[in-house]
Amino acid sequence: MSGGNQQKAIVAREIDLGNKLIVFVQPTRGLDIAARAHIHRQILEERAKGHAILLVSLELEEIMELADTIGVLYNGVLRKIAPADQMTIEEVGRLMLGVEA
Repeated sequence: MSGGNQQKAIVAREIDLGNKLIVFVQPTRGLDIAARAHIHRQILEERAKGHAILLVSLELEEIMELADTIGVLYNGVLRKIAPADQMTIEEVGRLMLGVEA
């Protein structure tokens, strides 16, 4: 099984557990565009079902595309938490680098 198919299978297995909270850490790292889109659809479907999703990612585009609320950590400190539509990708990047309060 390819790496992308392995990741898709793991995501499907975790979703099938039926937990109210699903934690995704770098869910699309190293995947091709099609596999990435598939996993993003699965995440959005679970959110639409009312499940709480915690997405941990270094991919700023992924965060901006999927998140309702964004919390940014820097050196273990929560620098900011806000609705995603009130933050820009540039602001998130600066907060991740510790440049902005």
